[in-house]
Amino acid sequence: MVQKSFGVSQEKVLRLAGVYRIKEVKMSRSRTMKPGETAPDSGQYEIIGPRGGKTGVERTVTKGEPLPPTPARGEGYKLVDKTKH
Repeated sequence: MVQKSFGVSQEKVLRLAGVYRIKEVKMSRSRTMKPGETAPDSGQYEIIGPRGGKTGVERTVTKGEPLPPTPARGEGYKLVDKTKH
């Protein structure tokens, strides 16, 4: 929802400032989690490189279990396929 103040929408103000509105994503799917953190959901977790790039390697983790160690330092995990049951 875009709020208007003084006849100018917030979206237009952001666009003029060179900032673009990013669609909000559920936090557990958007943030990179570290090895050892407790998995918030069961599913497939992709290993994410130190600079945020995809590696194509996935691990299956059950909700409440710690995420396993990664092959290299600085890597993390991102939930890519949540278990449906």
